[in-house]
Amino acid sequence: MPSRSDSRPVPTPAFPLATLPRTEGGALLSLARSLAAGGGAPALRGRNLALVCEEDNADTALLRRAATGLGMQVARIRPALGAGSSPRDIEETARVLGRLYAAVEWPGMPLAMLEQVARGAGVPVYDGMSSAGHPLAQLAGQLPGEASHEDKRCLLLQAVLVGTLS
Repeated sequence: MPSRSDSRPVPTPAFPLATLPRTEGGALLSLARSLAAGGGAPALRGRNLALVCEEDNADTALLRRAATGLGMQVARIRPALGAGSSPRDIEETARVLGRLYAAVEWPGMPLAMLEQVARGAGVPVYDGMSSAGHPLAQLAGQLPGEASHEDKRCLLLQAVLVGTLS
């Protein structure tokens, strides 16, 4: 993991790419199975998740359900950065997000900006992981059991949160 000048690690965005590496997918499935079996997942109570989007939808509601199920608080924030944002604006926004939130979900943000925010915030920044079209949702079909596809997606979202925030 790259480092800053103050020696704190710089987290990289979790799963911003079109495909999940096989090793990460396997680890997430294993953690999700453990969560489903009541495997004593570490509680994320008291941690805050920023959901940066214009409005809630079914995908963001699923992420909210996953996070609150782990004891997290979720705040929806309207995006204020865009293609015309200055590097200073991005840096300042990232710094504030990093101080207030344990992680940030920012669907649809260009990858270069997402990486800048992740470096500046010092917390995990996710790129649309709650989207039904995200590779994470495709893993849900690989989870055993009678649970609905949505419930399995929720478990995988929880696995990402526990895996990156514990």
